[in-house]
Amino acid sequence: MAARLLLLALSCASAWQMGTAPMGVRRPAASAPAPATMGLRPANIAIVGGGTVGGGIVEILSRKAAFVRGQLNTDITISKVCVRDASKPRDFQLPEGCTITDEIESILSDDSVDTVVEVMGGTTLAKDVILRSLKAGKNVVTANKALIAQDLTLIQKTLDEVNAGREDKVQFRFEAAVCGGIPIIRTLQSDFLGDDVTQISGIINGCTNFILSNMAGGGLTYADALKEASALGYAEADPTLDVGGFDARSKLRILMKLAFGIDVDEDEIPCRGITEVTSTDFEYAKLLVGTVKLLGVAKLDKGGKKISAFVSPCFVPTQNTLSSISGATNAVQVSSTSLQQSVFVGQGAGRYPTANSCVSDILAICQGQTSVPFPKEASNLQFVNSFESAFYIRIRFRDRVGITFDLGQIFSDCGVSIYSMLQNPIKDRDDAMFVVTTDPVDVTNVKTACVKLEATDWCIGEIFYMPVL
Repeated sequence: MAARLLLLALSCASAWQMGTAPMGVRRPAASAPAPATMGLRPANIAIVGGGTVGGGIVEILSRKAAFVRGQLNTDITISKVCVRDASKPRDFQLPEGCTITDEIESILSDDSVDTVVEVMGGTTLAKDVILRSLKAGKNVVTANKALIAQDLTLIQKTLDEVNAGREDKVQFRFEAAVCGGIPIIRTLQSDFLGDDVTQISGIINGCTNFILSNMAGGGLTYADALKEASALGYAEADPTLDVGGFDARSKLRILMKLAFGIDVDEDEIPCRGITEVTSTDFEYAKLLVGTVKLLGVAKLDKGGKKISAFVSPCFVPTQNTLSSISGATNAVQVSSTSLQQSVFVGQGAGRYPTANSCVSDILAICQGQTSVPFPKEASNLQFVNSFESAFYIRIRFRDRVGITFDLGQIFSDCGVSIYSMLQNPIKDRDDAMFVVTTDPVDVTNVKTACVKLEATDWCIGEIFYMPVL
């Protein structure tokens, strides 16, 4: 009998190991599965700046708290929000346990804070906050394109020194610094590393794109379009950084470092704003089947050894995707060897688009993702602060005999080849204009030709020119 019971036990054990059990024999209940996580990863962040973007970050993290805990296994605590005036009412609700402070030292000296989010703007106190946070071993998330463009080299040097010999690398992330809600930074940091970028062309300032779109579609003058942009909050009280092209230039410098690995002083990048663009230019743009956009452009020469860049109003043909990007929307067009042409379009500013990019950076850090801020290095690439393009040239003139002859002679002397000439019916002989488009030529030749044309007795005022994309 004992032998039969022993045989049955061995038979059942063998069957259970094979995944089957004898009839009438119940498989032992499995032990309870181990919990998916042994505990939530804690993350303590402090936000420097409690304005539009800072408030948006608090709101998004509060709304997504359950998802972050359940799906990302992370418990994010916003412990402090540093503001200029702690007594000022805020338009967002503070999370439980979060304090408002006007003492930046309470964040920088707090060892429990592992990530500092800088959304205060400016290039003085913000610089101190970012550098000291990095040196203290705190991760940094920022939306400050002006500071990054100004001190890119110093930030990179500081980060390298801090991370030398560290296993847990301190992270510096800045997705929101260029084109607000468009994930162009992370895309260039990762998705184009195996490719060779040859050109970047971007509508990277929402204010100017709003103004130019209204001039194109609504027939507004520059002054009226700027007034409307100011009323809707797209333009600052002093819009110089936007309309002068300087904001776009800061962003272009950052994109150039990411795409090409070259570090260029932004003052070296030729920059012209939109203040000289008139409704007349949109009339001619329609005749040429295109429109006018303020673009930041950087491109390699055919040999791939030199790179040029500029910020300028540009004539954009209708067949180019950028011609249809209207309003305050941003777009970045990347030309590359493998992917050929990729276009990234989205909101370039605003509370939630910008805050969303900051939150994406915060979550990436919380998940342990590491990133090299500027992974490309181009030691053999030379920057030239001139560039070659076809050009659109608008000339105001006093009607007389010999204008075409003078124009042809001066352009020939300056090495500029004329592609076409256009003139709308003259509405006012004292304020007549015509437009010349050229074959590709260096901008220096165009500038020289314009100076000589302005010296003639029939040319009135300064000549307006812009590249053709």
